[in-house]
Amino acid sequence: RQWLELPISRTILGDRPVQEIMLGYSDSNKDGGYVASRRGVARGASALAFEAERMGVGLQLFHGRGGSVGRGGGPAAEAVMAQPSGTVQGRIRMTEQGEMIARRFGDQPTARRNLDGLAAAVLMASEREPHRPDPKVEAAMTALAEASFHGFRALVYDDPAFEDFFWSATPIGEIVGLNIGSRPASRTASRKIEDLRAIPWVFSWSQARFMLPGWYGFASGVERAGLSTQQLQDLAGGFDFFGALLSNMELALAQSHMGIAARYMALSPDKADAQRIFDTIHREHDNASQIALAIRGGAALLDNQPELSESVALAGLSVDPLNHLQLELLTRRRAGDQDENVRLAIQLTVAGIAAGLRNTG
Repeated sequence: RQWLELPISRTILGDRPVQEIMLGYSDSNKDGGYVASRRGVARGASALAFEAERMGVGLQLFHGRGGSVGRGGGPAAEAVMAQPSGTVQGRIRMTEQGEMIARRFGDQPTARRNLDGLAAAVLMASEREPHRPDPKVEAAMTALAEASFHGFRALVYDDPAFEDFFWSATPIGEIVGLNIGSRPASRTASRKIEDLRAIPWVFSWSQARFMLPGWYGFASGVERAGLSTQQLQDLAGGFDFFGALLSNMELALAQSHMGIAARYMALSPDKADAQRIFDTIHREHDNASQIALAIRGGAALLDNQPELSESVALAGLSVDPLNHLQLELLTRRRAGDQDENVRLAIQLTVAGIAAGLRNTG
């Protein structure tokens, strides 16, 4: 508002003013978890649309989405249709992460299909009549977001043993040494979670098959907020945003593998704390899966999307052996084996797992 009140802003924007504003998904996820992050971005978009309309300016939101669910990823057209009313005004801009470009635009038929779907979603979202969500729906979503935020923070920031668990039970130390990304893995020389950049945070959990940024906090949030299955079903049925959130979360839950994650947990030197934290994560994963299935009446994760389910299963056949190989190599490296071939082999397993899961950061 302060910017648009400056005379120079109107000079820059011209006679048909459209203000572009970028929305970020990554750091908010690391700060408060999946549900709170998505809810915060959506509320921010709505507030921006309200102010832009009040000031007589068009709005183009630039969604800084990552490829993984934890960084805003998921089907692009579905994400557009789930945007709050009034925030898609015939235009939208999105980032595409490196690992997703070949998947979505690697050949002409695939690129055309994805662009067609995205263009159609933008047109349909733009034509929807502006409306205010049901106050009960809004209240339930706000309660869930706040409760999930506290559930996420209780583990990641309030448990004094979590930082050591993260650095020992994932290959974050090895990923930090890779020459990937445009910036250092951490903003400082410390090991603090709050100083770590979002890409290595998500990448590490993906490699260890936890996929934690894509679902952790949801189940404890439902419990803390006291929401019933019927309330959640009402949310999913009457709120596109929540339906898309659930769909993406279910994919992250399906891609995770708690059996393999348990082997990474075993890398931690503090066995008691590591087991305690892992049990908390495993319990949250089981509860989130059960709640997601109860909402849509499913029997197994992704059983309503058989092609996607098959794709996840086929990826597991390739990736699971690489995880076991990586675990062996990490054990050797951390025991003091400084052989250059071991270091190179770890890097190759990192690349292979990322390619198989189609999921880095």
